[in-house]
Amino acid sequence: MLERPELLSPAGDLERLKYAVMFGADAVYAGLPEFGMRTAPKNFTPEQLQEGCVFAHARGRKVYLTMNTLPTNEEMDRLPEAIRAAQQTGVDALIVADLGVLAMAKELAPEMHIHFSTQMGITNYGAAAAAYRMGASRVVLARELSLQDIARIRDKTPPELEIEAFVQGAMCMSVSGRCLLSQYLTGRDGNRGQCAQPCRWKYHIAEETRPGQWMEIGETPEGSYILNADDMCTAPFLDLICQAGVDSLKIEGRAKTAYYVASVTSAYRQALDAFLQDPEHYQLPQQALEELTRTSHRHYSPGFYFGREHAAQSTQRGGYIREWEFIGVVERWENGVAHCTQRGKFTLGETIEALCPDGRVVPITPEWIENGEGERVEATPHAMMEYAIPCAEPLGPYTLLRRPTGEAKQG
Repeated sequence: MLERPELLSPAGDLERLKYAVMFGADAVYAGLPEFGMRTAPKNFTPEQLQEGCVFAHARGRKVYLTMNTLPTNEEMDRLPEAIRAAQQTGVDALIVADLGVLAMAKELAPEMHIHFSTQMGITNYGAAAAAYRMGASRVVLARELSLQDIARIRDKTPPELEIEAFVQGAMCMSVSGRCLLSQYLTGRDGNRGQCAQPCRWKYHIAEETRPGQWMEIGETPEGSYILNADDMCTAPFLDLICQAGVDSLKIEGRAKTAYYVASVTSAYRQALDAFLQDPEHYQLPQQALEELTRTSHRHYSPGFYFGREHAAQSTQRGGYIREWEFIGVVERWENGVAHCTQRGKFTLGETIEALCPDGRVVPITPEWIENGEGERVEATPHAMMEYAIPCAEPLGPYTLLRRPTGEAKQG
């Protein structure tokens, strides 16, 4: 077991890795273009991954590499080169889901830590103990386990075996992501990182003798999303997960934006720190709870931690709740002026927020906006434009700016 629980954040590319680290992650997980379960994100080149490892290690953080697809014979021929490249980048562990990948990693990189992916479907203490005997230093548990299930696995496995569990993010409607819907409907294999997410689609039905007559499944005025799972959010009971014996608290979302990674990591950093400061009297900080409403998300549920009946499936809507919009990055702060790069438009007179890497949230109502040429302007409409705004409170690099959307204003 780790001495203290680890906060593990997703990194879809080098930018997101840096934001995860700067906003409080103890470790990040990332992927190369091949062999990882996320092919849609940019992912890393070996050179970028090495740069990311240097960045993380300089700040005392770790980097884990996903190699958790099920390779074909042809891909196995390329795997040795990928493992050697991974070792050279300096990653701290490989996340695997295939026995052949495990065997090759142990042969070619014997000093590398091995984590068994959630794709392995570890649902009981026998499987977890077997993984340890095969050389895994950590198991990423299946998402369908309750707190009691996890505690029993912890009690009946070697204390040296680390346990990782998901605490935030999207949930798959299939057991541990073992879904074939995408492959059948679109030819994109979810088990090879190419999921088209057909479980999120809005469906109609057709009657056999009435071809072409599509009838809406009308549970609500918005229709019905019959396979759509809610997002998991465990921050209010993070203490129970830690007390069950989980070593690493994993945030899902390598396909999410840098803003999402920073915001959610910041919230869970505050939550975990609150637990570590007083484990017996944990209470989720209000600021952390509010932060979890400031990113794009589906309706929240506690997942399976309190039993299957609480793992809600939302049939009312297929989209996201977006109450806040990411609008900019602070590059530097000097003499009461924040110099920023635009990521979204805002207009003079609006009150915006700055989310700082140390967790501070600073409200700002700028009295003026200056563009990169020093001209006063009324808004920031141009993509990636440089601009400056007055702000009395110092804002460090990596600070993110956001504004409420119309949905938030109406609510």
